Amino acid sequence: MSFSPKYFQENEFAIKDKKLRYYLSPTLLENNFKHGFFTKTSSEINLSLLSNRLKLNSKNCVLNQIHSNQIVVGSKTLEKERVEADGIVSDKQNQNLWIYTADCMPILFADKKKRLVAAIHCGRKGLENKIIKKLIKIFYDKGCSKEDMLVAIGPSISKKNYLIDNKTLQNFHKKAASKESISFSDSMEISLKSKESVKLQKNDLIPLNLKKYAHIELLKENISNTNIDISNLCTYESNHNFHSWRRTKTFLRQWNFISS
Repeated sequence: MSFSPKYFQENEFAIKDKKLRYYLSPTLLENNFKHGFFTKTSSEINLSLLSNRLKLNSKNCVLNQIHSNQIVVGSKTLEKERVEADGIVSDKQNQNLWIYTADCMPILFADKKKRLVAAIHCGRKGLENKIIKKLIKIFYDKGCSKEDMLVAIGPSISKKNYLIDNKTLQNFHKKAASKESISFSDSMEISLKSKESVKLQKNDLIPLNLKKYAHIELLKENISNTNIDISNLCTYESNHNFHSWRRTKTFLRQWNFISS
C-alpha cells in the first residue's frame, strides 16, 4: 500500500486574544469525532480553557508520558496522581483524551460503530515497544472490527529531519523486527530477516521514517489503508507552528486530543 501523507484541515480560534491553531484529520472529521492536533500556541493554555472553548466534555484525561508501551483507560487518569503511560483508551462517554508531543507522533484511534476512541504518544521507542500493536489488540478485544477502525497520525518529525546513528538503527531494527522487509528510509532497504549490519562509516547518520514505519505497522494489523490519515506536516521544519525537541531541545509541547 502506498504511503501518502496528506493535508489536514486547518482551523483556529482565540482564547484571551491569543489565536490557537489546530489541525483536523479528514477521516475523523467525516465520521464526526471531536479531535484536534494543536500547534505550539496551545502549550501554555490550561486544558480546561481549551475544553470549554471547544465545547468539549469536562473529563480531561492526561498522562505523564514516558516513551513506553503502557496504555491505560481514561478513568485511571482521573485519579489524583498522573499515571505514567503513553496511551489512553476511553472506557466511558464524555472523556477527552490528551497527548502532548514535540516531534513524536500523536496517533488517534476511533471505532466508527462502537465510538471507542484512543490516543497514543509514539516515537522511536514506542515503535520498538510495539505500542501500536498493543493498542489495536485492546480494540479487537473489545469487539471492534478492522473495517470500522480509523487512525490519524498527526504532525510529527519527517524522515529527512530524524537522523540516527548505525548503532541506534540496528537496535531499532532488532526490537521492531517483523517477518517482512520494511523500508526504513527511501535511501536504504533493510531486510528484517537478515542479521547483517549495514555497512556505514562510523559517523554516518541515517534518516528514519517514523510515520512510514507506523503506517506499515497499522497495515500489518489489518487496518485498511483507506482508514488511515497521515499528516504531511513536519514539526522540525515549522518553527512557527510547532515545538520540536530535535530542533531546539525545548521542553515545551503541543496538545492533541480525541473525545469519546
